[in-house]
Amino acid sequence: MSSLTILGGHAAPLGATFDGEGVNFAVFSQHARRITLCLFSPDGRAETHRIDLPERDGDVWHGYVPGLRPGQLYGLRADGPYAPHEGHRFNYNKLLLDPYAKRLTRHLDWHDSLMGYKVGHDAVDLSFDKRDSARYMPRCVVEDVLFAWGRDKPPHTPTSQSVIYEAHVKGLTQLHPEVQHKGKFLGLASEPILDHLVKLGVTAIELLPAQAFLNDRFLVEKGLVNYWGYQTLGFFAPDPRYLAHDQIAEFQHMVARLHSAGIEVIMDVVYNHTGEGSELGPTLSFRGLDNRSYYRLADDPRYYINDTGTGNTLNIDHPMVLRMVLDSLRYWVEVMHVDGFRFDLCTTLGRTPTGFDRGASFFDAIRQDPVLTRVKLIAEPWDIGPGGYRVGGFPPPFLEWNDKFRDGIRRFWRGDAGHVPVLADRITGSALQFDHSGRPATASVNFVTAHDGFTLTDVVSYSQKHNEANGEGNRDGHNDNASANLGVEGPSSDEKILEARARRRRNLVATVMFSQGTPMILAGDELGNSQMGNNNAYCQDNEIGWIDWSACDPDFLKFVQRLIAFRREHPILRQKRFLHSRERILDGMEDLFWWRPDGTPMRDLDWSAPEIKALCAEMRIASGTPAYAQREEALFLIFNRGEAVSVKLPDCPPGRRWRLWIDTGHPEIEGEVIDGPLLRASHESTLALELEAYSD
Repeated sequence: MSSLTILGGHAAPLGATFDGEGVNFAVFSQHARRITLCLFSPDGRAETHRIDLPERDGDVWHGYVPGLRPGQLYGLRADGPYAPHEGHRFNYNKLLLDPYAKRLTRHLDWHDSLMGYKVGHDAVDLSFDKRDSARYMPRCVVEDVLFAWGRDKPPHTPTSQSVIYEAHVKGLTQLHPEVQHKGKFLGLASEPILDHLVKLGVTAIELLPAQAFLNDRFLVEKGLVNYWGYQTLGFFAPDPRYLAHDQIAEFQHMVARLHSAGIEVIMDVVYNHTGEGSELGPTLSFRGLDNRSYYRLADDPRYYINDTGTGNTLNIDHPMVLRMVLDSLRYWVEVMHVDGFRFDLCTTLGRTPTGFDRGASFFDAIRQDPVLTRVKLIAEPWDIGPGGYRVGGFPPPFLEWNDKFRDGIRRFWRGDAGHVPVLADRITGSALQFDHSGRPATASVNFVTAHDGFTLTDVVSYSQKHNEANGEGNRDGHNDNASANLGVEGPSSDEKILEARARRRRNLVATVMFSQGTPMILAGDELGNSQMGNNNAYCQDNEIGWIDWSACDPDFLKFVQRLIAFRREHPILRQKRFLHSRERILDGMEDLFWWRPDGTPMRDLDWSAPEIKALCAEMRIASGTPAYAQREEALFLIFNRGEAVSVKLPDCPPGRRWRLWIDTGHPEIEGEVIDGPLLRASHESTLALELEAYSD
């Protein structure tokens, strides 16, 4: 190895930072005795230098190497005690990833030498493996993160106007016939995808994990991969599989292109755990750098607290781990220009030694951060730990995935008894969960499908999950899907079954778009995409997990476009303030009226009456809302899950009339004036009428 000069450098920023003349390296480890920088040849095969970082400020080890340039490949080694019962798992023989690395060269190749212990040894993880793991590890890459953003301007779409589109980078693009860079960030930034999103009318794309993640060994051994990406290894690096030319600028280009189309980019991020797994997992980064600091450990520190179900839980209570998370979030906002985050298993991020705390350090840190308070923050409000289900329990400005909406709406349209009041709660913003602490109605992210579960087509085509392709004997995935096959399990050529399925799909999406809150749809649902009954396609990087553009249902796509446009054009459906019925008036002005089909107000006993299968809601602009629409404007919504029924419309003031814009039973209707007080709602249908002014 040729000699290199290493100077003291600086303790900040953490990671590898190029300053034009050289590279500063800074790494946190509270318990290490030594941190070594390993440099590699351009092809990554030869380890050319090992240099101990010469300085330590507090718990940050650092050094500066003059002359190094962007593109330099590197890794780390950490020396310290290997004492699992004390929480320490240092093994200098293992090459480690820099937690702040901006790019990784590839994915690791599974080999027993990646473990800090001897696989198969009687003492299991208490043994010590002396083999060097470098051959099987990816390399970190020094990056110059500057990008010519030009006139890039984040859309800053108000939450009240947002429609979120949850998508997988590869799943969305792999089978599109006109996309050149299939399965890549550049493919997502292509004209065909942008054109589709703009015509659909969505305002934000929420990407499944795109930070560098791990392919689990048990999946690789079965010929599968981690498709969804919920096993993060690099919180600053885009996953290599989505880069066409190994340049982080490809992600930045994608964001700029989406912004130019008026579409925000929200990242699904996993800060609750890492891909290193339990004490039987590999030593790849955090475990080898400082296991006791990075992870929450049990009373016997040999073992990990597993509130996430993945084998470990990140120790957000540690100030340097919290700093890493916040630095990562700010990096994606300031350097990569993303517009928000969806936090996987967000309850875990608020866990303290005494349980979940909405005032935990993670939430308090974000709420005071001048960068992060400018972007959208969405919580997945549960984990598998004790008391982990926390829907409605997060502090502002967080929005939350509302699975109560998903389950309640599916069950209403399936015909389950007792779900008329559930429907009423959900379409008015789930006020019981969210109407507190000054939170707006938009805090509820309303959806009936997401990546985790059935697609919309499968919700109406399968009564049972069909996950055999996952290789787990169909034991994985949710068993209770609130779905129905409407006559036959899976694909059908029966016209009556197909029509019933199409009608129910229209009803489900219409209910999402007509509800107070923030709507989210799953990519491919608007096309009629199916996963063949697989409700847990986390490992299906194939036709099961990819969207089949060739099977597009053009009529349904057009109908979804109309629904999104209707929501956009009617502020009544997207208010920040919660609506009040007569029982919840705050200022003497009603803006929500519940009607029976016969035109009489819903009574207390009606809410539990089994014969009531149609609910009518008259909505107006919430009192106190800025006057961006006339006070007398109203929408009349009909949700009929039963047989056809005649509905008496509310009386019209002089110079006003009802116009029918949406009818899921007759999707061809668009803008029909209703003459007379009665309207026929066909069986299992959703209707939306607007009260409009007219002159003779």
